[in-house]
Amino acid sequence: MYGLIGKMRPKPGERDALIAILLEGVGAMSGCLSYIVARDTGEADAIWITEVWDSEASHKASLQLPAVQAAIAKARPILAGFDSHVVTQPVGGHGLAGS
Repeated sequence: MYGLIGKMRPKPGERDALIAILLEGVGAMSGCLSYIVARDTGEADAIWITEVWDSEASHKASLQLPAVQAAIAKARPILAGFDSHVVTQPVGGHGLAGS
């Protein structure tokens, strides 16, 4: 399995809009076992994204999907930047599809 944990920073006041964009059409990503978007409780405009994929190749392929490309284009104008980005190797857990 292949995992990613990342922190994104939208422009001030745009967090809910960014969350909505990131959650549009996430069900059609082949190989995605888990995709979680969460609000940072300590920073008003930060969010965390936690992803688990069956493979790194599936994750890379998802970035070419029309829905994902559209979401990236829609989110770009309201993004202030990215913070932490960590690659992990998930081994299982409660709620993880396919584990």
